[in-house]
Amino acid sequence: MMPHHPATHVEDSPASTQSGNQPGPTSPITDADRYSRQILFPGIAEQGQHLLRQSHAAVIGCGATGAAAASLLARAGVGTLTLIDRDFVEPSNLQRQVLFDEADALESLPKAEAARRKIALFNSAITVNAHIDDLVPANIHALLAGADIVLDATDNFETRYLINDYAVEQSKPWIYAAAIGAYAATMNILPKPSATESPAPYTLNPTTLNPTACLACIFPKPPSGPVETCDTSGILSTAVNLAASIQVTEALKFLTHQPHLMRRTLLSFDLWSSERSEINASKPNPSCTVCARRQFTHLAGEGRPHITLCGRNSVQIHEHHRPVDFAAMRDRLAPHGQVRFNNLLLRFERPPHTLTLFSDGRAIIQGTTDITLARSLYARFIGS
Repeated sequence: MMPHHPATHVEDSPASTQSGNQPGPTSPITDADRYSRQILFPGIAEQGQHLLRQSHAAVIGCGATGAAAASLLARAGVGTLTLIDRDFVEPSNLQRQVLFDEADALESLPKAEAARRKIALFNSAITVNAHIDDLVPANIHALLAGADIVLDATDNFETRYLINDYAVEQSKPWIYAAAIGAYAATMNILPKPSATESPAPYTLNPTTLNPTACLACIFPKPPSGPVETCDTSGILSTAVNLAASIQVTEALKFLTHQPHLMRRTLLSFDLWSSERSEINASKPNPSCTVCARRQFTHLAGEGRPHITLCGRNSVQIHEHHRPVDFAAMRDRLAPHGQVRFNNLLLRFERPPHTLTLFSDGRAIIQGTTDITLARSLYARFIGS
């Protein structure tokens, strides 16, 4: 039975809240020693390292991309990290999720907390806030309020559109990243400052640096139909690490007050075929519903599938207007459990849970009353 981990904020140990050149009591390592090679790099230098120490980055999702990104940010010396994840470590994660080990998987430790513990082992001098939570409209402002930049490491477009709404509303930069199979993609989103905002030197200033397109400019609507996930289509750890490395490098440019160096394209790369492409994202779409018209439907909760408890020990996810090809879905799910379907519904059994999928995308997940777990199972096996 999958364990239920309630939404939790894990407090840091005293050793993880030190700053400056005063490392925590468990570590005699100074910043000068720790970051010496990074400081030698002209793009960072001593001033950049000082700025990183004062910075706060949030990572949404601590799976494959998020674990890699969190590790890179922590090793680079970003002073405060906020890690948010609703899931727990499983044995299948160990192939690509670099912050976790076999003990974490056997204990089914929540990923955010497991990541916090591992980071404390190699950099006890930074602050890591671990939130075992599902990022939703009701908590996004509280969880991301202090972050200078947000890194997307999620597994679904539902959350990405929510992040995009929040970032545009708050004039906060975020970096989209995705990896599936051998494919990696990433894009910087630098929103226009609000009219009442007094930008810091490193934030976008309309007189010196124009805003980029937002996610909705490039993808006005989420993908329709079945969506590939790493649980059904597989993934290479190398694709994950490429996406995270590019994403974190772009974040370091921003946090060291060099946003003019940030890439202004949607970059994708297939490591297996060596095919590479870029889509220009340097200018917002003047008719974009989000950054031009400022209609934040996902932030208002209008873009989320309605989720309810459905009878005894089951959860129903109402995601309408999404046609499902049952035969194609059967082929995707067959390696992961027992699948049966007719022209009305598909039933996928993966004990202790059973997922019944209807032709319009609606699903009933039996075997749990935990809405967060139900959403996680839906995202993993159906895609969202």
